[in-house]
Amino acid sequence: TVIVAFQDIRERKEAQKLLADYNQTLENQVVQRTAELQTTLSQLQRTQAQLVHTEKMSSLGQLVAGVAHEINNPISFIFGNIRYTKEYISDLISLLNAYKNAYPNPKASIRELADSIDINYLVDDIQRILESMNSGAERIRNIVLSLRNFARLDESETKTVNLHEGLDSTLMVLQSRLKSQTNRQAIQVIKNYGDIPKVHCYPSELNQVFLNVLNNAIDALGSKDDRSRDLSLNESLTITIATEVTQDHHVSIKIKDNGVGMSTEVCKRIFDPFFSTKPVGSGTGLGLSMSYQIIVEKHRGNLYCESELGRGTTVTIQLPCSRDTATSRALGIAKNTSSTANISRLS
Repeated sequence: TVIVAFQDIRERKEAQKLLADYNQTLENQVVQRTAELQTTLSQLQRTQAQLVHTEKMSSLGQLVAGVAHEINNPISFIFGNIRYTKEYISDLISLLNAYKNAYPNPKASIRELADSIDINYLVDDIQRILESMNSGAERIRNIVLSLRNFARLDESETKTVNLHEGLDSTLMVLQSRLKSQTNRQAIQVIKNYGDIPKVHCYPSELNQVFLNVLNNAIDALGSKDDRSRDLSLNESLTITIATEVTQDHHVSIKIKDNGVGMSTEVCKRIFDPFFSTKPVGSGTGLGLSMSYQIIVEKHRGNLYCESELGRGTTVTIQLPCSRDTATSRALGIAKNTSSTANISRLS
């Protein structure tokens, strides 16, 4: 006797198919939600970095502008009065010479007084003193002008400016850091300025980028980790600033130092928010991150870094020469996803 048993498994297969579809849908939702959370986290980090950096640079700008304003008032008074002082002293010396010609043989008391104060030396030296005072006052006026040019608190809108003036103003602000320190020789700044046009930009924010990049270059040159430096003991510490116009109608600013350099892994993360190679408490990791946003997102330019351990670092800033170039650049960026933008800025 043969017994044949049949079992209908269609319902079980249908249930398995429904379960598989449900799992796939759930997995897709998890992937989508994870991507959304990562995007939100990235936006939060950038917003936090921007708020912190904006507050920091706003305070710095207000401090610089305030100091420049306070110095400008008394130095203007001094500088304006030196010219009249020179004229008055010149008149008095002319009167003194007239007296000498009219009375070639003064009384003994007058001769003794003239000898005691060394009148001939006094007349010659007072001219040199006034020239020195005038030179010093002119120097302070130039410093004040550079500080005001760097702060530019009244220039929140775009303007057409000379980038060389912004670089020079930033170098003036950093002058004390460029001088020799107890553990470091003076840093030599080499300017290879090319013939570049004026650029339509946000001058205050662009000066912040120059400040961040140059500060990092100075820190790299001041590093005590001499083991990672491939430099001879007699080689000077240098920062080279070169400007030119590229073939794709961008103004290129290259800031190169011969400091400690960075590894490829570190160089890829250098523009990430809150990433810093400095010791804890020495840096916030916001400078280059905000510089990237200012150059790439706000000015539609390019910002990238090239470095090698022991052979220094070169940071290149590229800005469109005209608004048409910036518009074309903006359309190209709009077509890319955020991940593609991240890859391109780190390559």
